[in-house]
Amino acid sequence: LGVTMAARSKAYRAWKAVDLRMADAVNEAKDNVKYLTTLEKSLEPMYTGDPQHVVDGLPALVNNIKMMYAIARYYNTPERMTRLFYKVTNQMVACCKEHISGGGASSLWAQDKPRLIAALKLSMALYESYR
Repeated sequence: LGVTMAARSKAYRAWKAVDLRMADAVNEAKDNVKYLTTLEKSLEPMYTGDPQHVVDGLPALVNNIKMMYAIARYYNTPERMTRLFYKVTNQMVACCKEHISGGGASSLWAQDKPRLIAALKLSMALYESYR
């Protein structure tokens, strides 16, 4: 940029615009990493726990997402929030499905009925909490 500016090149404006877009993209990426890292602890129960752990961590997750929406410079658009909620919801469904199926080893009909009913009730409780 310095050379094109010193030479008063016509390409200076184009390169300056590219430089500004690159700096903006880098700042957006840093901002996204910072806020998504804060969500990591709240999202962990969806990957490692059962629906009850997800229900217990749901208030913290929602508060972190609200904070992200209010503060994040780049992540506070409706499109990005929609995409985030879409992914969170899909992971909750996967967690419930895994819990209901008992690890996927057997069909629903082959499972112990009281355990299956308890798993279904727990999944419904998560749905009610998230709704």
